[in-house]
Amino acid sequence: MATPVLTVLDEDRHAWFAGRTRAILKYLDAELRSGQPGEPRKVLDIGSGAGNMAHHLAHYGAVMGVDPNARPLAVAALRGLDVVQSTGNALPFADAFDLVALLDTLEHIADEMGVLADCWRVLKPGGKLIVTVPAFMQLWSYNDVINAHQRRYTAPELAQKLTGVGFRVKRISYNNFFIFPLIAGIRRLRPYHPTLESPHLTANADVYQVEMEQIPEPFNTILHGVGWLEAELAQRVDLPFGTSVLCLAEKS
Repeated sequence: MATPVLTVLDEDRHAWFAGRTRAILKYLDAELRSGQPGEPRKVLDIGSGAGNMAHHLAHYGAVMGVDPNARPLAVAALRGLDVVQSTGNALPFADAFDLVALLDTLEHIADEMGVLADCWRVLKPGGKLIVTVPAFMQLWSYNDVINAHQRRYTAPELAQKLTGVGFRVKRISYNNFFIFPLIAGIRRLRPYHPTLESPHLTANADVYQVEMEQIPEPFNTILHGVGWLEAELAQRVDLPFGTSVLCLAEKS
C-alpha cells in the first residue's frame, strides 16, 4: 500500500511541494516500505529547516533534523521535532542512520562533496540516501537568488558526485517533467520577482524560510493532479528532463 501524502502544513497544499513529496514517497516505498515491524529505523533530515518534511519522513522511522540556521530550528522545536544545529559536512553523529534525506539542500552548500561524504559516513551499511536538487543551470532565475542557491544540477552530474564518495545510485530521474515547458518559459521570460520574503536577504528574525509563491486556483488543483500522474509514472520509468532531479542511492 502506498504511503499517503499527508496534508498538515500549508506547503502540503502547494502543488509544487506536494508533487515533490509524492515522488519522494514512491522512491522510498520501493526501498523501505513504511510501517514495517521490527526495530525502529532512524532518519536524518539534513537541511531540515522548520521540519516541513518531518511528518512525511516519519513514515519510515524516527526523524532527527539538522540545519545550520537557528531561525527555522526554533520553529521546528516549537513543533515538537528533534533538531540539532550543525552543518552538513560536520555531522555530530556516527554511522547510525537507516535513511538520510538531503531534500533541496545540496545546492545551497559550497562544500557539496564534503556533505555527500558525511552522508555516506553517518549511514549504516545498506542505508539509503534520498536527494532532490534543482535541475539545469539554464533555468537559473530569481528563485535561485532568493534561496541562495550556488548551482543547479543535471542527473549525470549528481550521479557522478554520489558515486565519487562511495554511493551506489539505485534510481535517478528528473521531476516536474510534464510542467517543464511551462516552468522553463516562466523562468526565462519573467523578470526578477523582488516581493517574496527570504531569510537570505533580510535580517528580520521572523523570516525563517523563503516565502512560497502562491499558485491561484483552479491551477493549483490541476497541478496537484499532474503531480499525482507524474509520480505514478516516475515509479516505473526514469524521466528524461524536468525542473528537479530526484535520486535514491545506497551505502554499499
